[in-house]
Amino acid sequence: MATTTITKRKPVFVKVDQLKPGTKGHTLIVKVVVSNPVKPAIHKNGPTRSPRIAECLIGDDTGCILFTARNDQVDIMKTGATIILRNAKIDMFKDTMRMAVDKWGLIEVTNPVSFEVNQDNNLSLVEYELVIVPDQ
Repeated sequence: MATTTITKRKPVFVKVDQLKPGTKGHTLIVKVVVSNPVKPAIHKNGPTRSPRIAECLIGDDTGCILFTARNDQVDIMKTGATIILRNAKIDMFKDTMRMAVDKWGLIEVTNPVSFEVNQDNNLSLVEYELVIVPDQ
């Protein structure tokens, strides 16, 4: 029986200002500027087990973006923390970009970094319009 070895690729770190709508597989180092828990919706049928969600403004020295933290991610994404996001994706919410990490990704706390987050370039404030391109 032959053994096959899987060679792992070195992660390619990207900067926040390189993110584009609908892309995935991003690895980046960011600081959490602020983390705001979202209150769960109250349903008429009584209390339901809704996921814990926090809206976090994260960024690096090139820009910032809103990150949607879910469940256990909320505990990691604390204001002031430096985080490595692996296999992150860009979701569209109300025509704006939001970053998320699903079950295929990883969020880990790392050593603090020296950069200041560039809040003047907030990618989540840019509205995008869906344009359908006809086949040629």
